[in-house]
Amino acid sequence: MSDSTVYLSANVQVEPLCDQWYAWPHLIPPATAARNLTERHLRLMDSYISAPAVHANAVKNPKMLGGPFIDYDGKRVDEVKELHDKTKRRRADLIVLSGALNELNALLMSKATGFSLQSLYCEIPACLRGYVELSYDLNSQPAYRLIEPLLYRSPYYDRHGQSIMLRTITQDDRPFVLSTPRLGDDNSLELSIPFSDDRLDWLFALKRKPAALSEILEKLNVPLGKEQLFRSFVTSETPQPYQSYDGPGIRWRYFGHACILIETRGVSILFDPVLSYTYDSTISRYTYADLPDTIDYVFITHNHQDHILMETLLQIRHKVKTIVVPRNSYGHLQDPSLKLIFEAIGFTNVRELGECEMLQLNENSVAMGVPFFGEHADLEIGTKLAYLLRIDECSLLFAADSCNIEPQMYRHIQEAVGNVDVLFIGMECDGAPLSWLYGALLPRNLERSMDQSRRLSGSNYEQAIDIVETFDAKNVYVYAMGQEPWLNYIMSVKYTAESRPIVESTRLIDECRSRGIYAERLFGEKEILIPTVCTA
Repeated sequence: MSDSTVYLSANVQVEPLCDQWYAWPHLIPPATAARNLTERHLRLMDSYISAPAVHANAVKNPKMLGGPFIDYDGKRVDEVKELHDKTKRRRADLIVLSGALNELNALLMSKATGFSLQSLYCEIPACLRGYVELSYDLNSQPAYRLIEPLLYRSPYYDRHGQSIMLRTITQDDRPFVLSTPRLGDDNSLELSIPFSDDRLDWLFALKRKPAALSEILEKLNVPLGKEQLFRSFVTSETPQPYQSYDGPGIRWRYFGHACILIETRGVSILFDPVLSYTYDSTISRYTYADLPDTIDYVFITHNHQDHILMETLLQIRHKVKTIVVPRNSYGHLQDPSLKLIFEAIGFTNVRELGECEMLQLNENSVAMGVPFFGEHADLEIGTKLAYLLRIDECSLLFAADSCNIEPQMYRHIQEAVGNVDVLFIGMECDGAPLSWLYGALLPRNLERSMDQSRRLSGSNYEQAIDIVETFDAKNVYVYAMGQEPWLNYIMSVKYTAESRPIVESTRLIDECRSRGIYAERLFGEKEILIPTVCTA
């Protein structure tokens, strides 16, 4: 294989990194990246350096799964300390920015008392001047708005900390990634390539379009000491070509969690792409190899890492014509713009869709943005949409993690659009508390009782059956449950038969079936063919 024509192997795991931490959406916008750096990453490294044994013991405790503990078995302390010190040197500007956001919040809490805010602009921390607008709501409660496009054009957005780490993957079991920095080893290769670099498109296209090994090594700047390792990531075996769906009506395939591929003769649509790699397993599944060569539309429901998985998105970017995201122009710290995030990581055709707004996909297909309540711990977040997809006479509602906390909203939707034939609904009704995902953004800690009451939860049985009844759904699929074992590295979910999400979703399925409604909790893979005129 000295200079043969080769493909990228199907079992090469790709971890996108920001300053050696696994990249998820809040590590891209400068403001959320700054807060996560100081309030999550540096704190975690400080804690590990001072008490590595505590972390090692906590990681072994199943009850601590997904908790704030570095998973290096109490070892590699010197490397963690080196990363800690390097981060403080290289990201001094983000550390200042994080502190300034706290100072700004304190300023508003103490001095914005209902009178004009103009005099406060001169007291905004220097590094934030010109990047924020101060305001009141109608109750004279103070707030600020980040001018996000300017922050992306400022020194606070620096692509030089972005990289990808490659290694071979042979099984589902991967350690939880959000609380452990990625340190290199003999089996991994880190390439310092920013996410927006088109070399990544070229690299991932190698899964189907081969190139000479020497060209690959040169183009990716693979270090001399890692060339032999890289050779283990490629193969001369030609992959099976993808057979696009060319039958009548609709074919949909379930890829795991909330990832659904819709195909007709005229359009291909992928929802919330989170994919498994290809390797031997007892659980049947669709993988990257089962995606079309061209994906017309990717729809994103909301900004959580199990629905925006950058590991998957970067690998399929070269296939995607248009990516559709919920509209956002609010500038709230907790609610960064998805359009700006996707453009920053190299997507060139990002379309925002608003609530109740329609998007014509082709002559036979239209999508509508459906309001999405709940699952965001009562934070003011607008970047979330369910989607109603109408293909010919068939209607499919992708409700993702929507929590039916206000049934009247769905009744209003039904009055506007009618019933649906197929409902996809998430029922992870025991979600994590607010602080698990958003804690780094809070200017001060919440009381534990408040934190526990505000959760990232989907619908329970009563809430889900109400949606089924409201839309007179004929087919109901429970999805987005995080059950697939290849998701543990970002989900940290371990269910038993007694787990509330399983009990509640089983109750929904049984009730639907008793009424003659087809119902199923999706797991692994599923393929369904729907006739053009849908009456089911």
